[in-house]
Amino acid sequence: MKKRLILMTLVAVVSDYLLHPFYPQFFEVRFGVSNPVYVGYYFAAICFMVMLAFPFWAYVSKKVAELNILVYTQCIAGMLALCCFWTTSYINFWIISLVMVLFKGSYLLVYPYILKIITKKEHPDTIGVLSVVVHLGGILGAVIGGLTVDLIDASYIFLIMAAGDFIQMGMSAYLLKSKKYTVSKIEETPASPINKDIIPKGFILKIGLVTMILYFSDFLIRPFFATYWESISIYNSKLISGTMYAIPGFVALVALWINTKKKIDNTRFQGIIPALLLGIIGLSLQALPFESIIIIGRIIYGWAIFQGVVKFDVLLFELSHPESYALDYSKVHFFQNLGVLLSSLTVGLIVENKGLQIPFIVALVGFVITLVCYYLIFKIQLKVKSPKGMIKT
Repeated sequence: MKKRLILMTLVAVVSDYLLHPFYPQFFEVRFGVSNPVYVGYYFAAICFMVMLAFPFWAYVSKKVAELNILVYTQCIAGMLALCCFWTTSYINFWIISLVMVLFKGSYLLVYPYILKIITKKEHPDTIGVLSVVVHLGGILGAVIGGLTVDLIDASYIFLIMAAGDFIQMGMSAYLLKSKKYTVSKIEETPASPINKDIIPKGFILKIGLVTMILYFSDFLIRPFFATYWESISIYNSKLISGTMYAIPGFVALVALWINTKKKIDNTRFQGIIPALLLGIIGLSLQALPFESIIIIGRIIYGWAIFQGVVKFDVLLFELSHPESYALDYSKVHFFQNLGVLLSSLTVGLIVENKGLQIPFIVALVGFVITLVCYYLIFKIQLKVKSPKGMIKT
């Protein structure tokens, strides 16, 4: 059951990331829109829809089973993706694609659902696997998207998106009819009272605020990275640009393997500060306009962002309760998408007025602020010593 759900998540992420590195090129070729500000606004609109979608579907999942929701929402998302393929109107594309995002966003329910049907002991490894799935989906999405833009036309990406949505719909229907789904529903019954506070003990707000700044910084360098790479590289290939964009995903695969082999402690507050420090180094290197240095920076940054995101998720689900996973995760996800929304509103203006390098500098400052806020907010917990007298960071 868990493996099939992880596979379904991979399909969803690949479908979601196909066009991410190439929106600037897509808008210019398809609609003649080349102003980076408008690209930033579109990213912001997508983030806003996800901010609305996930909490809404998390609330619906309290009344309707997650997989039942996915059968219908992914079917509708697939049909809307086909409409995006056919439309030639810029305004109609905005409307149709954003409604599509609203329905596609329901796939995020799979993440907390997987963690709800397994034990807390399995959480660190499973969260690591799911994080790699997101990175691997980003790799496959960027490569497939690059090939499609290079060899055919960017519009055909929406046909691949539609196929991904229909595959998710079919997998959800199949899992609903399987015996393993019945067993999983029995296993997810809570064994302790549920904390129904909007912000239980304040941990949702704390993690939400810190990760909001982290996600703002991370997503600031994404929309125009392919354009930035092409501006300094001698290679004029969307496939190579997509591969460079996906380097952090490759690094995530290696990081997961190392974490598994070495049994790195992924609990509570372990390792977040070192991850943020490495992220600062990686961003500094990517701001230097030299191909080899940018690649090194992408590798360091890929390791840092993987470790940081995994550890924050582990912290969230350790402090939450299984029956509240979807709602708690949706609340933190709201903050994270608020960071992405602010990033999307900002990045176009930054690039238009200051150039393609500046997003890396702003993101670096964001990582520093994240580090300081994390230390100040969680300083009491950080000062709790382990049995060997080492400070947990």
